[in-house]
Amino acid sequence: MIESIQIQQIAEIVRRAGLNDQTLSALREHFGDLHFSHCLDDELGADEPFLADEAFNLYLVDGRAHCLTLTRDPECATGLLLAEVEAHA
Repeated sequence: MIESIQIQQIAEIVRRAGLNDQTLSALREHFGDLHFSHCLDDELGADEPFLADEAFNLYLVDGRAHCLTLTRDPECATGLLLAEVEAHA
């Protein structure tokens, strides 16, 4: 389970620090009970993000079963996928 306040805190950290290896490392250290992944948003297809931002989208991950799946339910979420949104020229 991920609390909504945690999701907002994580989004604010990424907004301020940017989505990069240092930010992910800091998030993993501060929110040690959560799993964090990073990818490009283009790699996800048509899934709707849980939280959309200008530079990144945040997806919730359910890792309770054998395979990881995206979820929109914070009660089932065990981690977050931070997907970088590339600016189009």
